[in-house]
Amino acid sequence: MGRAEERKARQRGGRRAAPRNRPSPPPESETPAAAGTTAAAAPSVAEGATRAERRKAAAKTKPGKPGKGGKPAQGRIRRLFTWKKMLGTFLGVCLLGIGTFVALYVMVSVPAGNALAQTQSNVYKYSDGTVLARKGTVNREIVDLSKVPKDVQHTFVAAENKTFYNDNGINLRGMARGLYNTAMGRGTQGGSTITQQYVKNYYLDQDQTITRKLKELVITLKVDRERSKDYILAGYINTSYYGRGAYGIQAAAQAYYHVDAKDLNVQQGAYLAALLQAPSQYDWAVASKAGRELVQQRWNYVLNNMVGQGWLDKSKRDAMKFPIPKQPKAASGLEGQKGYLVELANTQLENQLMKEQGISRSDAEALVVDQGWTITLNIDRKKQAKLEAAVKSQLTSKLDGKKRKVDKNVQAGAVSVDPKTGKILALYGGTSYYDHYTDNATRADYQPASTFKPIILAAALEEQAKTQDGKDINANTIYDGTSGRPVKGSDIAFSPPNEDKADYGDITVQTAMNKSVNSVFAQMGVDVGMKNVMRTADQLGLDTTGLQAVPAMTLGSMGASPLEMAGVYATFDNHGRKVTPTVIASAEKTGRKVDIPDPIGDQVINRTAADQVTSVLTGVVDDGTAKVSVAQNPLRDGQQVAGKTGTSDNNKSAWFTGYTPDLVTSVGLFGEDAKTHNQVPLTGATGLIPGTGRINGGGYPAQIWATYTFGVTKKQKFELETDLGAAVQPTVTPSKSATPSQTPSQTPSETPSKSASPSQTPSRTPSQTPPTTSPPPTTNEPSLPVETPTGGDTNNPLEPGNGGQ
Repeated sequence: MGRAEERKARQRGGRRAAPRNRPSPPPESETPAAAGTTAAAAPSVAEGATRAERRKAAAKTKPGKPGKGGKPAQGRIRRLFTWKKMLGTFLGVCLLGIGTFVALYVMVSVPAGNALAQTQSNVYKYSDGTVLARKGTVNREIVDLSKVPKDVQHTFVAAENKTFYNDNGINLRGMARGLYNTAMGRGTQGGSTITQQYVKNYYLDQDQTITRKLKELVITLKVDRERSKDYILAGYINTSYYGRGAYGIQAAAQAYYHVDAKDLNVQQGAYLAALLQAPSQYDWAVASKAGRELVQQRWNYVLNNMVGQGWLDKSKRDAMKFPIPKQPKAASGLEGQKGYLVELANTQLENQLMKEQGISRSDAEALVVDQGWTITLNIDRKKQAKLEAAVKSQLTSKLDGKKRKVDKNVQAGAVSVDPKTGKILALYGGTSYYDHYTDNATRADYQPASTFKPIILAAALEEQAKTQDGKDINANTIYDGTSGRPVKGSDIAFSPPNEDKADYGDITVQTAMNKSVNSVFAQMGVDVGMKNVMRTADQLGLDTTGLQAVPAMTLGSMGASPLEMAGVYATFDNHGRKVTPTVIASAEKTGRKVDIPDPIGDQVINRTAADQVTSVLTGVVDDGTAKVSVAQNPLRDGQQVAGKTGTSDNNKSAWFTGYTPDLVTSVGLFGEDAKTHNQVPLTGATGLIPGTGRINGGGYPAQIWATYTFGVTKKQKFELETDLGAAVQPTVTPSKSATPSQTPSQTPSETPSKSASPSQTPSRTPSQTPPTTSPPPTTNEPSLPVETPTGGDTNNPLEPGNGGQ
């Protein structure tokens, strides 16, 4: 067929003729599917339709969902999310973000610096509203960067922002993380550059809001563009807070090394740079063991970064030793006990802000120190004065460092708490905040010794523990009090001696507590399970983090503070409900008030267990190691008292923690070398103790406690839900083989005779009035009932060679 014939065929609506050499298509009747399709399409296609019209008609006949015109849903989604549309949306969002940032950049200007304007006095008040102290004098002296050695400048860059000299002032990844965490309410994380931190310190505030962070971003870019790197670095090191009340590098150099900034060496500079991450935690004078390890790691990190940046020769770096800071000097206006009270109030407020806002310790300090707070304390002015007077009359007035070197090494700390409210009513931190910067009331580096024994008994009662032969443990349970007896059931060999290796034979738990018998409580700890003992200690308020649950812990070999011990015994006094001693009654500033948590928490041990511990501890006072100083004190006037003495190995610490129904007070004496601040024995202090001169917990600590407590409390009785212990009628009779003492000696010997037969039966009726034959108080330390020191154990796995208490 020629072309002319083909055109004529198309005009007639026919098909193009097939080529002559191509076979003709089969008849429509031979292809049913095609026939069906053609038949369905026939009504809607004109007979002379073009190819385009036929294709459209065929498309309409493709299967689809009913009612949808034959268009598949999958196709519509593909058309909706085409790459062109997605790219357009992404570019639109980017343009919108860029436009918003440009608008912010134009609208936000660099403000005048407000760091000095923000620094205000904090006002601290007693519970009655009278002013305790005002603290707000800013310890800051701006120094020119040229007066800071170049190596010292580099320590700050190495610590905080290695790319400082080359970046544009912004860490985008850290900024994005900070914005996300703020939006999600997760607080802050590190990652800010030196420029950002300088902007936050000098131009803005510490509030964790998205608005503040966006302003920080804009101002940082502008400051980096408008100012030199040296200007920014100088501003950063001069406005940062270093702890010890020091703002800026000059004040920090004086506070930590007693030199000017120009005289700092690179080792000292690295320490100051490391401090900025957590000033309180890293202050060597008050840091915990973990804090000291962390700051040394940070110090090494700084110096290693300097080597990596080519700012420090590796051979010089390898020869460097950690520069231990000097002892701090107290700020003005915080004389006497004021400084200790202010620092504890600041710390507890910082803890609360950290918990509420999820911020770091450094940021919390910046929000608290000299920021215009009015902080009312729970401190009772009258009780505070009584406690200070008691320490002076019973201890410090008897010390004479010119006559006896050991007298210079005696430190005292005490905390007094209301067990029903958890309020700290009085605190003694040392002779003066100026003379002794470390707060003896809150320091936790000395062993509590035998004051830990009631916790073991509490764990036994709470766990309903049994002895090795299956008998219930309670106040009347019989134990072998033989000195050095190997503990049964322990995976670790342990055989602690009693004082002077005195043997007591079979004695009740009550008598063992009265006489503080090490061998009994070591065995009881294993019977209860040391993990259970440590868990109970933690629940009662001791910090057991990182401590091993080993038998040596029964001797009180961990560190504890008078504040912690007051909280533990307050929980006993509060019938097992947790007491967390709190010094802050309220804290507020313009437009803001902090919610102070209730110091009284949940039931951590059952009431019966707590009350039995209290009942047993009345025996320590009436018939044990605190009898002379407390039970026979003429000021007692029938007041019921429970308590426990403690004397650590080598006489490095001596304790008495005791309580009446309405007041708990923990008193500790600590031997601290006046120059090196190492722990040293107290033995021989005051020169008034006959014999060895050993300072026992039943001596000066108990005397201080009694003089203070009996001067501020009212006569009350314990409301106990227990039928066991010295405060109530015993329910069982000890072994008949025991021979109880018929008449207690009026003046017990300092050291028990090995042949003496210890009392086997707890007192049935606690003494309510001092015996008429009681000797009058003297200026000398009275002769005391025997107290077994928690010392002499050579098998202590934690303190090899140190007695293990």
